[in-house]
Amino acid sequence: MSSSGSIAKPAPAASNSAWAPFKHRAFALLWVATLISNVGTWMHDVGAGWLMTTLNSSPAVVSLVQAATTLPVFIFALYAGTLADRLDKRKLLITVNVVLLALVSVLTVLVQLELVTPTLLILFTLAIGTGTAFMAPAWQAIVPTLVPRDALQPAIALNSMGINISRAIGPALAGVLIASVSLAAPFAVNAVSYLVIIGALLFWKHESAVSKTSQPVFNAMMTGMRHVAHNGPLKATLIRSFAFFIFASAYWALLPLVVRTIEGGGATLYGLLLTLIGAGAVVGALTLPQFRAKLDASTTAAGGTIGTAVAMAILATATTPPLAYIAALLGGFSWIAVLTTFNVSAQTALPNWVRARGLAVNLMVFFGSMAFGSAIWGQVATATSVSITLLIAAGGLIVGLLLTRKFQLGQGEDLDLTPSMHWPAPQVALEEDDLASRGPVMVEVEYRIRPEDEAAFLSAIKEWSGERWRDGAYDWRVFQSAEEPELWVEAFMVSSWQEHLAQHERVSQQDQDLQRTVSAFDTRESGPVVRHLIAP
Repeated sequence: MSSSGSIAKPAPAASNSAWAPFKHRAFALLWVATLISNVGTWMHDVGAGWLMTTLNSSPAVVSLVQAATTLPVFIFALYAGTLADRLDKRKLLITVNVVLLALVSVLTVLVQLELVTPTLLILFTLAIGTGTAFMAPAWQAIVPTLVPRDALQPAIALNSMGINISRAIGPALAGVLIASVSLAAPFAVNAVSYLVIIGALLFWKHESAVSKTSQPVFNAMMTGMRHVAHNGPLKATLIRSFAFFIFASAYWALLPLVVRTIEGGGATLYGLLLTLIGAGAVVGALTLPQFRAKLDASTTAAGGTIGTAVAMAILATATTPPLAYIAALLGGFSWIAVLTTFNVSAQTALPNWVRARGLAVNLMVFFGSMAFGSAIWGQVATATSVSITLLIAAGGLIVGLLLTRKFQLGQGEDLDLTPSMHWPAPQVALEEDDLASRGPVMVEVEYRIRPEDEAAFLSAIKEWSGERWRDGAYDWRVFQSAEEPELWVEAFMVSSWQEHLAQHERVSQQDQDLQRTVSAFDTRESGPVVRHLIAP
């Protein structure tokens, strides 16, 4: 570990290849099970989208299926992420998958009996989307527990590739089953796929790390939000994500309607286009390491954004299948480049203790943008046309890229966010049992600063305040003594004594060097003086 608290990027090696994570049994097991489950999910999505076009072909109504799939994640992801940080992630995932199995099974029966209405389909889609919301943060947060840090980026890329392999397989199977069996068949296969993922989770014996915090759930959610608000690398990722997905959502929301305008369009062509999107994404995932060896994260995402805009423009003007095939392949390739880059950028920006909550906010931006974008583009298409809407959205992608280009991706890749454990335990005279039940806590750190150092000190301590906010403080101030101008006091508030003790375990190696810089301004050899004040 370097004295600066940062670590260098690992040099390319065989152990860091695209396939290295498969050497770890738990990752390989859950990857295969997730692949099968995602095949079922894509079949379900194709079935739901096509079912809605048979019930009501209005663009505004059809786009509601996409919105209903994604909106629950926007609403519930932060709460789900907070639970995932506090509970055993394996047990949480098993429980949610059992509930989803029951929901999809009931829907399958209703589709087979032709009892589904547009309203009922949207309600079921909302319920299934809610289950996805409670599952997604936990899934993403367990990835770093399955592989070592140097295999994290290829593991994330493989997960994205798995999603798109399933996208290549699922839609094609759904199209075949809808045409040859029934519209209920894709839903039935999806129900069976949940049994596979439940079985894999039961076989996986790893126990997830459970947070020992006694914070109420709402307070823990707010702690997560404050961390995100003061995490610069993550905020840059979220801004770039919003600028991309709010416009790219038009691609997915309007695709079923585009198919109906193409010569020979039908369920088979719809499934084939989604298969080609998945195939393009798989090619992208396999070649992405080569691009990342030459291009940084921001440039890679910019290239994927431009590719997506071009694919949407081609799709907007396509009247025959060959042009639609090109748009699908290019769209899939570009989509995986952007999505994987965003996911890696978010993962590497987060420490373990708040990972699920931070990833939940990332999911909120993704699914919220997709949900609201889908609803907006459906209305625009109703007022104008599908082709015009796709062209407008493609232009929006380019404008969004230009407006957000200063927000760099991948800033967390060079950060060491492991706990430094360099804060000594507080020396207190009160009984620990008494402290445990009291709060809030105000921590004061007293500095003696030379007048000529005041400006530099204030600049450094303002930057240092980010650590306080990120690691659990809900208020932070700095004061100068009116009686002794050289005396400065930094004060921050936390909700309880236990939460302050948790801060001691959260401060990272990256923070340690900045703290040294601030403390060095103190003129006393013993350094700053720390006091803890606790409410009765």
